[in-house]
Order: sequence, then C-alpha cells, then structure tokens
Amino acid sequence: MRRVMCGLFLASAFCGGTLAAGPGSQEANGYTRYELLAPDSHKFRIVYDITAVRPGATAFFNPVRKGSISTGESVIDRATGKPLKFAVVSGADARKELPEADASMDYIRVALARPVPADGGEGRIRILKTYEDAKSYYQDGGTIVFDRSLGIKRNAVVLPAGYGLVSCNYPSQVEQEADGRIKVSFINATPAAAPLKIVARAMDLPAAPSGMKDRLGERAAQTRDIVYFLREPETHAFDLYHDYTEERPGVSRYINVVRPGSSAANPSARNLDTGQIIPAVILKGDAIARAGIDDPDLGKVMADSEIVVFNFKPLKQGQSIRLRMSETYTDPGRYRLDGDELVFDRSFGRPANVVVLPRGWMLTNSTIPAEISTTEDGRVRLDFTNPRPDDIDVLITARKAGPSP
Repeated sequence: MRRVMCGLFLASAFCGGTLAAGPGSQEANGYTRYELLAPDSHKFRIVYDITAVRPGATAFFNPVRKGSISTGESVIDRATGKPLKFAVVSGADARKELPEADASMDYIRVALARPVPADGGEGRIRILKTYEDAKSYYQDGGTIVFDRSLGIKRNAVVLPAGYGLVSCNYPSQVEQEADGRIKVSFINATPAAAPLKIVARAMDLPAAPSGMKDRLGERAAQTRDIVYFLREPETHAFDLYHDYTEERPGVSRYINVVRPGSSAANPSARNLDTGQIIPAVILKGDAIARAGIDDPDLGKVMADSEIVVFNFKPLKQGQSIRLRMSETYTDPGRYRLDGDELVFDRSFGRPANVVVLPRGWMLTNSTIPAEISTTEDGRVRLDFTNPRPDDIDVLITARKAGPSP
C-alpha cells in the first residue's frame, strides 16, 4: 500500500494541495504572519513557515524582497524547535545550489537539520525577520496602510495594539487575539498574488475574550490536507493520504475517525520530517472503549464506530511532527457507478483537498470550483481550496473517455 501511494504521489506531484508550489519547486505549504510594528517605523515582524520539499536538499533559499531592509533574522527547525544556521548570500551564490535563483536578488540560505527525505518528505522551517519598507507600510493622515502584494497563499496581518480595522480589499477572516490586537487572515485560492491593502486607525479596543471563542479559529493556519486516489467506481474504493501537523506538548497519537458508511483498510503512516514509519491500528466498537480513547470528533462509541490510531513519541515543548497517514476506504454511499457515470459525492472539511480520477475517466461535472490538471500518468486531478471554516459538499461526475477522433 505504501509503495502504491508513494508512486501516486510522484505522479500527481502533490505537496499540500492547491496551497503548494508546482512540480520541481523547492518549497510548499507557505504561511506568513506579518506583525505591524510602530507606524512611524515602517517596520513589520515576519514569521514565515515554509517547507522544503526537493528530495535530498540540504539547504533552503528564501529571497529577500527588493525594496525591503531585512534585520533580526533567525531560523528554527520546526520538528525539533532548535535553531538552524543561516547566512545571507548573493543570487549568484544561491544559483550554485538553486538553479532557478534570481542573480539580481539576495537570499537567506538556511542549512537544513537533515536532508529532505525521498518520496514526499519535508524539511519544515520557520524564518523570523523584521522588514522595513516605507512603500508597503506607512501612515496616511489619521490612518495606517499596509499595501503589499503577497505571493504566499496563506497569510495573516496583525495590526499594532490600539488599532482597529477600517477596510480590507481582500476577502479575509478577522479575529481579535488574546492581547487585544486585530488579526486579518486569508487563503488565496487564485494562481495570482493577492494585492492586499489594509487600512486601520487608532481606537479604543478592549482586550476581552469573545463568548464565541469555540467558533473562532484562523483557517489560514490550519495544516490538514488530503488527497483521494479513486479506484474504478464499481469497487466503491479509493486510496487516500492525509497530512497533519501536531505541535501540542505531550500529545502522542493522532486519531482518524472513519465516517459512518465507510470502512478503512491498509493503514500506514510515516513522519514526513524523518521518513520514519509510524505504527497504525484500526479499532472498532468495544475495542475503542477498552483502549480508553476519548476524542471530541468520535462522539458516543457505537457498535459500528471505527477509528484508526497512529501512535508516536510524546512531543516535548517546541517540537512538532508532520504525519502522512495512508488508508484505503470503501464507501458505496459516496462513491459509486450510476449507469455509465462515475459519482463521487463527499463533503470536505479541510482547507486543501485533492481528488484524482481513475485512469481513463474524464471529468463531466464538479459542483465546487476546482483547479483542474492532468497528472504525468494521464489522470484528471481536481484541487479544491476552501478558505471558509465550514465544509464544502463536493459532487464529481465523470465518464469513460472514448477514442480520439
């Protein structure tokens, strides 16, 4: 099973759904948090989470944007929480290891903690720096303006303390942080950079926790991605893998709750940071209760309840783990053949979701907008990006392609 999934991974060149860079890129899964500092400083603190994905890579190169003055750099290996060595190098020097580097730019060269594992492995890092850029962050009368084109697909901008949002031109979530600052965040589901412009002004905003806290949460910071590889529809079966980052100290397992009507088989998992295999076990009904497992997504344990449990070493403070969990699902209610028409009818709750049709089947309908492409082995692939906090109900139909005229 794992060999099959890895081969499909290479064919589809998946690195985190539509939030990833294209095939052959050195990076994927970028997330940037901009913390605006004192308005007259024109400075903003950047927390940049990025994943090196080029197999065997021992270094990562982060370009320094033209027109910005960068200071206070540091880099952390997200798996261990330990600092990494880095240096600012010229574009010409970067090209020695990164052929696509722009010779006219400078780069932060980060020495990775370990070579990027093969077969979809990752090297997750966090780059911290402060930019000074008067063209992007400035005062305009009684307001402050953050006006910047953002190429990374997941972003958050945190206003200075004591400032409230006046306008934002890009559809965004708004959330007040515990210290009272207002955060504006979004996922860009388009292939172009987001021409973001935020205007804010000083105002009295008490730092009071919201009574709606259980419904709040930053969508752009979520790390759950999933890929479905559909088998022939008469089998009602599909292979899948889902990626998840865990960073809570003391946590030592991930529980995947199998939906009612589905059954899981062939579970396997590995640590994407190291390539290490993670043990997996399927538990059903009373076995769940006997194992003492209580999970909010599970609800009341019934005779037909089914979960897959992935165990790993408890995380220490500052550590995290990126898991890739693979399974085969059978679900006659949601995946079937209706006459000569393939029907895949499933709700998606994650920000990034991918469906790969069986070989020889051509897409005829998709109710939810998707990015459509063809894998190297000729299969149709649909990338769904959902920037909203609710599920999307995806209905896909397809038919066997006939011979070319």
